[in-house]
Amino acid sequence: MRMYLGIDVGSVTTKAAVVDDDLNVRGSLYLRTMGRPIEAVQECLKGSAASLGPGDIVAGVGATGSARRLAGVIAGADVVKNEITTHAVAAMWVVPDVRTVIEIGGQDSKVIILRDGIVSDFGMNTICAAGTGSFLDQQAARLGIPIEEFGRLAVTSDTPVRIAGRCAVFAESDMVHKQQMGHNVPDILLGLCQALVRNYLNNVAKGKPVVAPVVFQGGVAANIGIRRAFEDALNCEVIVPEHYGVMGAIGAAIIARETMKGARSTRFRGFEAGNIPFGSSSFECPHCPNRCEIVEISMSGSIVSRWGGKCPRWETGEGNSSNQSSRVNLFEPAC
Repeated sequence: MRMYLGIDVGSVTTKAAVVDDDLNVRGSLYLRTMGRPIEAVQECLKGSAASLGPGDIVAGVGATGSARRLAGVIAGADVVKNEITTHAVAAMWVVPDVRTVIEIGGQDSKVIILRDGIVSDFGMNTICAAGTGSFLDQQAARLGIPIEEFGRLAVTSDTPVRIAGRCAVFAESDMVHKQQMGHNVPDILLGLCQALVRNYLNNVAKGKPVVAPVVFQGGVAANIGIRRAFEDALNCEVIVPEHYGVMGAIGAAIIARETMKGARSTRFRGFEAGNIPFGSSSFECPHCPNRCEIVEISMSGSIVSRWGGKCPRWETGEGNSSNQSSRVNLFEPAC
């Protein structure tokens, strides 16, 4: 059977999903990036191999996430898409008539507005990380509770306290103040969930029509306290898909499936790419006042890709040569 691999590389986690031609999820992985996206992608490649049975082939690969270009180079992706597109596609796979997608990950959060199967608007957090997975991890650790217990404890509260959720700094300081006043932990946790939902609706989804059906995905969707706070604020059911944590990867795999219809061969490097030595380096281009920082990705010592410039000097033509000496020659002043 033809299989399609999707890889989603975020700042905190790296996900992979294998989807077959009938859009069944055959396997998925959810790993911590740990500041090493190359190694995380390679671990996903190694782990995804177990999802294929005898005779199965990878017919297409999609990459998404904040490090999607890097993942695309390592895996040999056939299509590279942004997170808005892949999360929207995955949400429609679960709920075909979805109108709002709430996605909250490790360090970012976004809202996607769909109408008639088309993304009509979206918004993302810009200056504040309040409500993201990293912030919730920090608060759970500070209170001495496992993050897995955060939501379960929060929903046991009947009298949540009001927490200032305008930003992560204010929320944390207000939590400490409420603790010092003697409020119990469940009340503080549910109050924090409500504050973070208010922050999301007022800043990320500001001015956008958040209407049902609503699909909640991303790692934070595992927190039933946040889900309950969204349902109370929106006065509607919030749907959490079975594969909520890897929806971006599933969306990338589905897009790869559509892209490779009728195509003869995939660019996939094979699961053995998980063992190939990849490296990254950068340099500053001196050719104009922009002083672009160019990133180079090497495979087994040879440069296989460059990006980061505001012009195509390094990404196409002579600037994309894998010969190291050509890079030095291009530093000569232009006539």
